[in-house]
Amino acid sequence: MKLIIQIPCYNEADTLEIALNDLPKHIKGIDKIEVLIINDGSKDNTVEVAKKWGVNYVVNFKSNKGLAKGFMAGLDASLRNGADIIVNTDADNQYNGQDIEKLVRPIIEGKSDIVIGERPIMQTEHFSPLKKKLQKFGSWVVRKASNSDIPDAPSGFRAYSRDAAMKLNVFNEYTYTLETIVQAGRNKIAMTSVPIRTNEELRPSRLFSSMFGYVKKSMLTILRAFMMYKPLIFFSILGGIIFLIGALIGVRFLTFLIKGTGGGHIQSLILSSTLMMIGFQTFVIGLQGDMISANRKILEDIQFRLRKFDYDSENKKNKEN
Repeated sequence: MKLIIQIPCYNEADTLEIALNDLPKHIKGIDKIEVLIINDGSKDNTVEVAKKWGVNYVVNFKSNKGLAKGFMAGLDASLRNGADIIVNTDADNQYNGQDIEKLVRPIIEGKSDIVIGERPIMQTEHFSPLKKKLQKFGSWVVRKASNSDIPDAPSGFRAYSRDAAMKLNVFNEYTYTLETIVQAGRNKIAMTSVPIRTNEELRPSRLFSSMFGYVKKSMLTILRAFMMYKPLIFFSILGGIIFLIGALIGVRFLTFLIKGTGGGHIQSLILSSTLMMIGFQTFVIGLQGDMISANRKILEDIQFRLRKFDYDSENKKNKEN
């Protein structure tokens, strides 16, 4: 069984070697451990540091494309190079490399296909009280959207089986962490989490420039994923709220009409009718979205089969060479 540890990098020359040195050399049940870095348009000597250390593979972007695209490029390269398990970790040594064994163990034992590291968020000193609360709230929202029990949704320290990796698609350009959980929950891919340790902060996070930016992007990512994967529920709730408001305004108009003063409230009747029509149309959009979602499942199954054929052919060719 082959494990490839992938590390997205953007100007990580100062910390990458520390993270690489922390990776495990041997894991029971794993025959081979290899390392892949995704150079996301770095302007420093990140690649030189990686090659000098002895990483097995380098995926290069000429310009910075963001964490989500880097993650997917890493998965693709890992699968093409015969990975049975893929672990994603950070180049800033945020996560304890020795805990990779904890991540891959449920996959080795056939108990899960995705394993996400649960950080001790409340005990992490460099997390502000606000960030801790937002992390907790964000994870709760993702659990509701994905019907999962993952306690630390934003954690980037995670492991994927080969089959799970081939089924993943990331559409947003911000981050893969939230969307992949919602997607896996919708597709009923077996997920679990394990407690992990974190190291001292070596540099500030580059994922967001401000707390407001982090909250905005995270909420938009969750909202978009929920709309894509559970459109009927989303648009039914939205349409129901609009329809209910229109109905209440209509009841108000009828009350005035019964009292004989309805003539001065025609605007309420118009507003009520408009809102009820919008609410109904929003529900219809949800039905259409649900049909599109059903077609997407078929397309995802076709994509999985094509990926499997492509990667298996590539690996067979590599072995022959």
